[in-house]
Amino acid sequence: MTVRAAGFRLVGCWLLLCAALVGLGQLLTHGLARPVGGPENDLSRWVAARRTPSLDHVAAVGTLLGDTVLGIVLLLLLGAGVALWRRSRLPLVLVTLVYVGLLGAYLTATWLDPRDRPPVEILDKGLVHDHSFPSGHTMTSTAVVGCVLLLVHTYAPGRLRWAYALLAVPVLTMLSRVYQGAHHVSDVLAGLATAGVWLVVVARVLLRDRSR
Repeated sequence: MTVRAAGFRLVGCWLLLCAALVGLGQLLTHGLARPVGGPENDLSRWVAARRTPSLDHVAAVGTLLGDTVLGIVLLLLLGAGVALWRRSRLPLVLVTLVYVGLLGAYLTATWLDPRDRPPVEILDKGLVHDHSFPSGHTMTSTAVVGCVLLLVHTYAPGRLRWAYALLAVPVLTMLSRVYQGAHHVSDVLAGLATAGVWLVVVARVLLRDRSR
């Protein structure tokens, strides 16, 4: 596949992904605001009523693992490190496309689909009140772990089974964001699905027919 063809395919898939994400956000903020939002708010209240100091610390760690700045640094280090090891620009291009694509999707959705955060005390202070959908922290942690798995699968498949343990990271981030009152359940699931789909798209375009 030529660079031009790959670029067109990535842009086309990204536009479709954004359209699907924005469409879901419209449903959650309008047509499904009561049937979905009501039970989600009840769940958030139930979780908030069962907070403990120990769980607060665990949730803080889960949130840190999805931090935007940390995610960018980890992805750049990962991409640059593997690029130097394999003497190829492909790993750095891959992690860059993954994160730029997800950042663009996140900004588009939060702008077009403003959604209030759960009606509970938010433990992660300073958040924009109507940027609940989707969960950027979930997208970031999923992107980092997904890129690790893709690069291990491509360049060191014999160690892939050990890397699967990292799948616990985005799960912890998702649970932490709901626990802290930063997001509804549908927000973190949307973040996970968006990141997962985009990772698959980028992998199929860049790593197709790629041999060690």
